[in-house]
Amino acid sequence: MHRRGVGAGAIAKKKLAEAKYKERGTVLAEDQLVQMSKQLETFKTNLEEFASKHKQEIRKNPQFRVQFQDMCATIGVDPLASGKGFWSEMLGVGDFYYELGVQIVEVCLALKHQNGGLITLAELHQQVLKGRGKLAQDVSQDDIIRAIKKLKVLGSGFGIIPVGGSYLVQSVPAELNMDHTVVLQLAEKKGFVTVSETKESLTWETERAKHVLEHLLKEGLAWIDSQAPGEEQYWLPALFTELYSQQINPEETKGRTP
Repeated sequence: MHRRGVGAGAIAKKKLAEAKYKERGTVLAEDQLVQMSKQLETFKTNLEEFASKHKQEIRKNPQFRVQFQDMCATIGVDPLASGKGFWSEMLGVGDFYYELGVQIVEVCLALKHQNGGLITLAELHQQVLKGRGKLAQDVSQDDIIRAIKKLKVLGSGFGIIPVGGSYLVQSVPAELNMDHTVVLQLAEKKGFVTVSETKESLTWETERAKHVLEHLLKEGLAWIDSQAPGEEQYWLPALFTELYSQQINPEETKGRTP
């Protein structure tokens, strides 16, 4: 007994049904896109009204400013994208972060001869506040991070390195990879590491540990204590607090070659 083949009419009917389903799906997708666009536009309008109403608080209150920028991020709006435009003109946040970036550069240059171009975020924040004075607009660590991200766009060597529960700010164009980062994390508690500690903690070969530490030394990011008991210690000046007992203000170091 032979099985009958599918007729041309059935095939045409099936293709027609598939075309209708596809067309219907396209219409639904377009409707959803239109609805989403309307919702986003409404959200953006409400956000602009909110910003206009609370602009003084956004400019003066660091915590409020963080929350506002998080709201902006949800709809793809970046108030820092340009020094011009609606957000900058209304809030002044664009100029605020670029001016803050200049202050960050000044502090990093002033302290470069001490720390080799690495500084903790907390120390940088403290130095920036000190330079701004008591009457200036308050600045948070989140503000510092946002300003540094703007500096990174300029290719100026600035970057942020996670170290444990905090951050290091790099202000020199040194090449640092993951090996260097984990060594910085290892040195966080004491401010220094040795070749032996690096080997044991990271299960590295001796040559790998030496290579990483020597690179930090070469880039000026580490100092070596050859007279330490036992073996040489590689100190990270950005990580030990004794160095900062003699605070230096950027104004005091103008004219000094870093």
